[in-house]
Amino acid sequence: MSDELYQEAIVALAKAAHGAGKLDSAKRRATVDNPLCGDRVTVEVILANDRVAALRHGVKGCLLCKAAASVLGLRAPNAAKAELLANAAAVDAMLDGGKPLPLDAWPELAAFQPVRRHKSRFECVKLPFQAARQALND
Repeated sequence: MSDELYQEAIVALAKAAHGAGKLDSAKRRATVDNPLCGDRVTVEVILANDRVAALRHGVKGCLLCKAAASVLGLRAPNAAKAELLANAAAVDAMLDGGKPLPLDAWPELAAFQPVRRHKSRFECVKLPFQAARQALND
């Protein structure tokens, strides 16, 4: 595995674990698994007026998965639901389609650009965003 996947920014995000934990009052919750590597992410969300009032996550997975969840924990609270969904779509487009991140994307997402060269690791980054989408659509 290339060291570039574990660059400083990704390591720092994973260690920070922004938003890690549980929301006792969350009515929206989703858990997704990656059976190929064993990663599992649970995202809990409280929505108010189409904005993310609170978001917490639990991750059992690799550094990339933890770092991606940390970005959600950092940026999603107080964001509009549409903003979270747009950033999730930007991650998909960057990884699956090789497209550049939009100028209005969360800046921390740029840390995952080296993953584009490692298709086997796409799901590690995308899993927290998939869980967030499911939680928002409950």
